[in-house]
Amino acid sequence: MKTKNLHNWNIGVKDAIGLQKALANQVIQSKFDKKIKTVAGIDCAFSKDKKSIYACIVVLSVQTFEILETVYLIKPVIFPYIPGLLSFREAPVCIAAAEKLKIIPDCVIVDGQGTAHPRRLGLACHLGLFLDIPTIGCAKSRLIGEFKMPAMSKGSTSPLKDRGEIIGSVVRTRSNVKPVFVSVGHKCRLADAIRIVLDCCGKYRLPEPSRIAHQTVTRIKINPTCAL
Repeated sequence: MKTKNLHNWNIGVKDAIGLQKALANQVIQSKFDKKIKTVAGIDCAFSKDKKSIYACIVVLSVQTFEILETVYLIKPVIFPYIPGLLSFREAPVCIAAAEKLKIIPDCVIVDGQGTAHPRRLGLACHLGLFLDIPTIGCAKSRLIGEFKMPAMSKGSTSPLKDRGEIIGSVVRTRSNVKPVFVSVGHKCRLADAIRIVLDCCGKYRLPEPSRIAHQTVTRIKINPTCAL
């Protein structure tokens, strides 16, 4: 898979914040209603000493949740841990892993925030701009914003707002189970992101692409030489 080269990663904190603000203006929120056949999930994990980062991408068939392709990569950590700037730690290895993909997925679900971010450029947005395909943020917890808890039934949603702006949605993917936080990454609308996340959820809280990517990267972290 070919990716864009929008900037280098050798950057300081002040410049990273300015770059986020600039890149946020390039995020496209457009209608994405094509029938999708493949969805990828991306997740990362860090080594115990926090010096290395692992990224895993799995591509699934939407219809059957069959795994069609899995790639992973390990890289040294090059950016410090700073809330709001996590994509500068995680995106480089995710992009490098994506370049190994033979299948270009119709869209990508990222375990992280999209526009539900103080500067509207979470990991899903940052990756979406580099990958240049529809990308969705599906996080397990809230980073910013206020919301009312959605109803307890599967499919219930509630807007996530920051200073009056809708930046995402709180989505109940299973009845009577904690919701997830869905936001636009790139090249889709919030309604499309919610629909795709719900379509990709089986009997678990997380959408299958994210869940399987998380399981796989955890296994790789424990044993990097394991067969996928």
